[in-house]
Formats: sequence, structure tokens, C-alpha cells
Amino acid sequence: MDRLLQLLGQGGVHSYSDLAHALSASEEFLQQMIEDLARMGYLELVGEGCQAKCEDCSLAEGCSVGGPGQIWSLTEKGGQVARKLH
Repeated sequence: MDRLLQLLGQGGVHSYSDLAHALSASEEFLQQMIEDLARMGYLELVGEGCQAKCEDCSLAEGCSVGGPGQIWSLTEKGGQVARKLH
């Protein structure tokens, strides 16, 4: 999970498939890691669904993970940990 926080701490919007590939994990396992990080207070769900292009999206500034069904963002706590890991 530290590696996932490092990737998210680099900024930008990451797709589930890109993150799963970078972690050499399945998208199902990535989803479980994201849910675990949310339970620990490092990520928060900020939207449902991600169909728009980032440049047209009002959530693009805070979005960390965009994918079908959910949009996640680092919390302040998550951002602090990600910066320490980077």
C-alpha cells in the first residue's frame, strides 16, 4: 500500500488499469487496497463515476484515482504520508 500512496502522491489523475499495471496487481486487488486506504483515512470518495475528460471535470484538481464507478482523492493525512514516502 505504500507504493500505491507513493504513486498517488505524485499528483495527476490515475486510472485503475494504469495503477494496477504499475503495481503488478489485478484491478480487483487494487480496488481492495483503495478501500483499505479509505478505511484508514488516507483516501476519500469524492464522486461517483468518471465519464468526462479531465480538462472538463470540476473534480480534476482533487482527483487521484478515476475509474468506472468511483473517484478517489488523497485526504490531508494521505497526502502527508505520500510526501514522506516520496
